[in-house]
Amino acid sequence: MPAAIELHEVTKRYGDFTAVQQLSLEIREGELFAFLGPNGAGKTTTIKMIAGLLVADSGDIRVCG
Repeated sequence: MPAAIELHEVTKRYGDFTAVQQLSLEIREGELFAFLGPNGAGKTTTIKMIAGLLVADSGDIRVCG
């Protein structure tokens, strides 16, 4: 079964601050997935990139192929 959401080496920077650095993951259809971590870990930034609200500085994001 192909992945429903794929991130390959995704990076997002805000000036000198790197919010997400080379994140790679695959979430398959039907899987439940949660982002856990401290403030400033890049959780919201990652979700916004997956939703298309932010553009990654590098890497690839695929949703439903």
